[in-house]
Amino acid sequence: MNSSSSTVILSEKEQEHLLEKLQVFKIKGRDKRGRKVVRVIGKIFPARLVSCEVLKKYLEEKIFSKLKESPFSVVYLHTGVQRSENFPGISALRSIYDAIPINVKDHLATVYFVHPSLQARLFLATFGRLFFSGGFYGKLKYVNRLEFLWDHVRRNEIEIPEFAYDHDDEMECRPLMDYGLESDYPRVYCAPSVDSAISVYSMRCIA
Repeated sequence: MNSSSSTVILSEKEQEHLLEKLQVFKIKGRDKRGRKVVRVIGKIFPARLVSCEVLKKYLEEKIFSKLKESPFSVVYLHTGVQRSENFPGISALRSIYDAIPINVKDHLATVYFVHPSLQARLFLATFGRLFFSGGFYGKLKYVNRLEFLWDHVRRNEIEIPEFAYDHDDEMECRPLMDYGLESDYPRVYCAPSVDSAISVYSMRCIA
């Protein structure tokens, strides 16, 4: 069993390999307007194992360099994100945002924030405009359920983890979760260990 107090120190290469293996960030599919989609899975982001500098380098080499000069959208899955496990911290987020090349920022069309928690909504409503540019804040769209995401993104072109669908199922029984009034899930999903493969997170195939 993993100890929450233990600290694992990985080399830069190991951190890069971990990000690649987990596929936290992936260019996959297109939205309804034909723009590329960058899918981000917050729950499996190893915030306690990957440094801000390594993350910025990884994004520059593996993601930003492939977007070229064309518009794109981001689908960020906030499902199951816990501050102590998957959240890199406010200062790190600001640092990462500032490191994004200006041409990439200019071509960002929309950020679909899927399954936002009440805490995330409050933070962005209070501090979002201070930490991020007004242009970015205006591109943010909250998506309470996956069914609403398909109004904007081509459903058969993007892989969504099974636990995100499970969260939607939970909201059918607990409607207050739609408004962020319930943030604790009755089920406890297992977080990935360093040695686990991405296959732990089964993807629901949709024809």
